[in-house]
Amino acid sequence: MLALLAPGQGSQKPGFLSPWLDLPGARARLNWWSALAGVDLVHLGTEADADEIKDTAKTQPLLVAAGLLAAEHLPLHDVGLLAGHSIGEITAGSLAGVFSSETALTLAAVRGREMAAACALEETGMAAVLGGDPDEVAAAIEAAGAYAANVNGAGQTVAAGSAEAIDKLAAQPPAKARIIKLQVAGAFHTPYMATARAALEELAGGITSHDPRRILLSNADGAAVAGGQETVRRLVRQVTSPVRWDKCMTTLADLGVTAIIELPPAGTLAGLAKRALKGIEIVTVNTPDDLGKARDLIARHGVVPSTEPGVSFHVAVSPAAGRFAPAEIAEGAEVTEGDLLGRVLTRREPVDLVAAHTGVLVEWLASDDDPIAAGQPLARIHPGGIL
Repeated sequence: MLALLAPGQGSQKPGFLSPWLDLPGARARLNWWSALAGVDLVHLGTEADADEIKDTAKTQPLLVAAGLLAAEHLPLHDVGLLAGHSIGEITAGSLAGVFSSETALTLAAVRGREMAAACALEETGMAAVLGGDPDEVAAAIEAAGAYAANVNGAGQTVAAGSAEAIDKLAAQPPAKARIIKLQVAGAFHTPYMATARAALEELAGGITSHDPRRILLSNADGAAVAGGQETVRRLVRQVTSPVRWDKCMTTLADLGVTAIIELPPAGTLAGLAKRALKGIEIVTVNTPDDLGKARDLIARHGVVPSTEPGVSFHVAVSPAAGRFAPAEIAEGAEVTEGDLLGRVLTRREPVDLVAAHTGVLVEWLASDDDPIAAGQPLARIHPGGIL
């Protein structure tokens, strides 16, 4: 299985979108998205300096636009799994079919503006904690009065909090760990972003959403998200909650992901994956010249394509934690919406796993008596009937 990853804030570089403007229609697409986002994406991606693109209100829609623009040139119907880091979750959600690219850019723009406004309310900051024992790192962050805003795995945690808390952590680092203060506007993914979350909650009910057509992982816990409305709710809550990218990478390993493509501006998530997921192939897409390598990787590791253009897959996810008892349905058999796919045996009582879509059960993603978590993908269903 192949995973397509969308990076988060901090991965941007001056001029990184310049080579993409040579592609037919790219400038027009960015101009349209600029109108929706209220920022000049062409200028930000080509001419703006490093200080300008550090502005949260501008960076967030810029990153979403970059990922969506590159993904338009890839065969997404063969991609089995999507995940994004922080603002990258909006990119991933759009590519999974939860909402349109227009909704993604609008949502990213509001999120960026509101988080920037929240940063201006109080002096806060973030710092990377590199190395150290994970339990000792967590304890040191808590003792300093800060929050573990990003738990990225591979020996990297990002702390966030008041300027005083970050200074205290830097002065008293955990054993065998380095502290690097980050040049960011404020304490993202902590309670300091409460006003931004409240603003997004007011908009969430008006977003038209659909169930993900591919496995879509959540930063909250690394689990797959089952529905469109739940995806939107999680995106809103994530503004004040830590990014658990470590759990996303654990899910990639558990599902047997064999290859990863990181969308532009690529490099950060690929670096984490190289250290945490041994033996997988990785392609970073930073310019159109990288698209050929990405397409080749998808051809070799992606979902087996059908003859139907634009085909996508539905994923049945676990409704609870427990052990899986699949129904006696062979891979390749037709299932109908409402059919019993199996049960999750919990400590209290069995919970039914029911097909939400009619189609062909292409692949079981868990076996009999496997321990499973709530939200874990259990089966992939092709919606088009017999393959």
